[in-house]
Amino acid sequence: MSLPERPITILIAALGGEGGGVMADWLMEAATAAGYPAQATSIPGVAQRTGATTYYLEIFPALRSALEGKEPVLSLTPSPGNVDVMVASELVEAGRAMQNGFVSPERTTLIASTHRIYATVEKMQMADGRFESNRVIEAAGQLARHAVLFDMRKLAQESGTVINAVLFGAMAGSGVLPLAREACEQAIRHGGRGAEASLRGFAAGFDIAAGTRKAPAPAAPPARATELQEILRLGKQRLEDYQGAPYAALYEQRLKPFLAGDAQLAAEVARLLAVWMSFEDIIRVADLKTRSSRFQRIRKEVGANSGEPVVVIDYLKPGIEELASILPYFLGRRLVSWAERRGKLDAYNVGMHVKTSGVLGYLMVRSLAWLRPLRPLSYRYREEQQLIERWLGHVAEAARRDTGLALEIAACANLVKGYGETHRRGKGNFLAIMDALVENPATAEAREQASAIRKAREAALADPEGKALGSTLGKPVVWLKPLGRT
Repeated sequence: MSLPERPITILIAALGGEGGGVMADWLMEAATAAGYPAQATSIPGVAQRTGATTYYLEIFPALRSALEGKEPVLSLTPSPGNVDVMVASELVEAGRAMQNGFVSPERTTLIASTHRIYATVEKMQMADGRFESNRVIEAAGQLARHAVLFDMRKLAQESGTVINAVLFGAMAGSGVLPLAREACEQAIRHGGRGAEASLRGFAAGFDIAAGTRKAPAPAAPPARATELQEILRLGKQRLEDYQGAPYAALYEQRLKPFLAGDAQLAAEVARLLAVWMSFEDIIRVADLKTRSSRFQRIRKEVGANSGEPVVVIDYLKPGIEELASILPYFLGRRLVSWAERRGKLDAYNVGMHVKTSGVLGYLMVRSLAWLRPLRPLSYRYREEQQLIERWLGHVAEAARRDTGLALEIAACANLVKGYGETHRRGKGNFLAIMDALVENPATAEAREQASAIRKAREAALADPEGKALGSTLGKPVVWLKPLGRT
C-alpha cells in the first residue's frame, strides 16, 4: 500500500483566553485516538494585542498499523506555502497569516472568525486606525483554496462556551482533517468541566462548515434615528461616570441646537462631544487604572485562578503639563507659560513604576482620582471647555450653510486627544486648521472649504509632527497657541 507523501499541517493563531492550547490538545487527542501519528508545538504570543499565540500541528494521515513500525519525520515549525489548515480566532490574525504567506490557493483551507479585537497598532493611530475587515475577507476569497469565515465569537456566546470549541467544530466540519466527528467530540468530553457547552459550540461550528446550517447574518446597521438615540444614551452614561449628572446635563444642553437638524450631523457631534468632554487628565487616568473592573479584566486575561496573586505595575511619566492640568486655573496657566517661555515643557518628566496591585501604590494613584470634584476648577478643564465651545460654534454656523462643511469641521475634534505632548500637538493642529481654514477661509464656497479642511485634517492625522499639515497650510504649525476668541 502506498503511503502519503506528507503530513497534514495545521497552524492555529489564537489570542489569550480563547483556549488555543486546549484546541491543540483536542486535535492531538482525537488524532492519537484515531491511530494517526501527530505532533504539536506552540510559540507564545506577546502582550498588548500585538500578536497571537500560535500552535503548529502535523498529523500524518496514515494509521500506525499501516506503517509497519516506521515513524514519520514531523516538523516543529510551519513554513510559508506549506500549511494545509490555517485557523485564526480573529479576522486580522487571518490577515497576518495571509500577509506572512501561510495561506496559499493551492493548498490552504482558511478557517477564521470575522469578529474584531483591535490590535495595538490600530489603537495607536491619531484617528480611526481600524483595518478594513472587508479587505481581509476579499483577500481570503482570493488567497485561500477554501475559506470558512463567519462570526464564531457570536456562536460561542450563544452556546455558553469559548470560541475554541466553534473553531474546532469548523475544522472538523470542513472535511479537511482525517478525523471523524465522533473522535473529535470524544476528545472534548475527555476535557472534563465545560464539556457540554463546548460540544454545543463544536456542533454549531461543524454544521456551518459542513453546509447544513447557515452562518449567523451580520448585524444590520441601525437606522439613523436609532443610532442617534443610542449615542445620546451612551454619551450621557459616559459623562455621568466622568463628572456626574450636572455634567451630563451640560452635554444635552450643548446638543440641543443640532437635534432638530440633520440626523447624521447630530449623531457625529453627539459622539465627538461625548469623547471630548471626557478628556483624559491625570484624574481620569488614575480613576480608570484603579477600578476593580480593570483588575478583574487583567486576572481574566492572564488566566489567573482564584487565590493566585497577580502583580500589576503601571508605568507613569508625569510632567509639567500633567501637573498644571489639575491645578487651579490661574496657577496652571502661569506654570505652563513659565515652562513654555523657557522651553521646559518636557524637561521635568519623571518616570515612575507604581505597583497598583499593592496597597501603597493603589492608594497613591487612587488619591488622584479622588480629586474629581475639584476638576471644574482646574486649568485643563477650563481650557477644554473654551475650546469645545469654540468648536461647537463653528459647527453650528457651518450647518446653516452646508451640512458637508459642518461635518468636516466637526471631524476636526478627532485631532484633540490624550494628554501631555500628544494633547499639545493635537491641540496645535486643531487650532491651526481653525485659524487658517475655518475662521479665515481662502474661499467662500462651502464645498471647496470643506475639501480644504478635510485635506488638512488628514495631513495632521497622518503626521502628528505637524510637517505635513504645515505644508498643506503653507505655514508652520505652532504647538501651544492662545485660544483666541471663544
